[in-house]
Amino acid sequence: MPAESPRVRDLAEQDLLDRIFPHLPVGSRTLVPPGDDAAVVTAPDGRVVVTCDVLVEDVHFRRAWSSGDDVGRRAAMQNLADVAAMGARPTALVVGLVVPGDTPVSWVEGLARGLGAACRPLDVGVVGGDLSSGPVLVVSVTAHGDLEGRPAVRRTGARPGDVVALAGRCGWSGAGWALLEAGRGDVDAEVVAAYLAPEPPVAAGPAAARAGATAMLDLSDGLLRDGRRLARASGVTLDLGALADVLADDAARLRPVAAALNVPVENWLLAGGEDHGLLATFPPGAALPDGFRPLGVVRERSEELVLVDGRPPRTGSPGWDHFGA
Repeated sequence: MPAESPRVRDLAEQDLLDRIFPHLPVGSRTLVPPGDDAAVVTAPDGRVVVTCDVLVEDVHFRRAWSSGDDVGRRAAMQNLADVAAMGARPTALVVGLVVPGDTPVSWVEGLARGLGAACRPLDVGVVGGDLSSGPVLVVSVTAHGDLEGRPAVRRTGARPGDVVALAGRCGWSGAGWALLEAGRGDVDAEVVAAYLAPEPPVAAGPAAARAGATAMLDLSDGLLRDGRRLARASGVTLDLGALADVLADDAARLRPVAAALNVPVENWLLAGGEDHGLLATFPPGAALPDGFRPLGVVRERSEELVLVDGRPPRTGSPGWDHFGA
């Protein structure tokens, strides 16, 4: 049998950091890597895109379901998607970690491996952060990005006549969570993996900006809730086509999972969060960048912020909300 991993409480802080740092990429934009009081990262554009997300054990992840690698990858990807949603190229992450003393060191090393696996292919450095003991695992990631001379793509720019388009998966993560929650994770390993370690289309964000996207956001809380956010910010209504048509591939892939759980697949397509796809609008006639598929059109503002097949959507929940509203 393999030797049991030591616990975090068995190591000094520097010894634990020495286990973490070899797994973390530096990135080509990093001038001063971890080891000093702060890192130094180039910002040739003169503007820096900054975002932050926090993952709390038993709120955002469960160790019974997720390995350290899963949580590290997920923590990185949800922040990288936010940077991409501004049309920026991610350049660096800073990570704060609160960890109970009884946590296996191997789990923490896995977290670092997951961060590295997400960031290394995108040339994103993990350039520092903070480490603390505490009663529950918390991973806080701050991501930085470079607009490369382009205007930021905000939520406020959609105009009537624009095309609504999506890059990335829709509904998979919500379906994966539902399988795990029901104790049916063996039904579809690929769909479960989409929840545990999502793969957002990060490169599609800068591509959308170059193609003239008028508005964009990261789908973290579901197509309906986040679509309403974009529509509200722009003062418009998003008129989506029939889900079975515009999201045909996702619907077909998730239909066997929906049948296994006796759940309407439309619930995940509309309200399943944490796929971290990119919802964007483009001027009429614009060529959509690779990876984007059209979902509908932008209309003048009406009573409903989002329509599906010309009607108000029918779903029990509009998407994830931390406080239940």
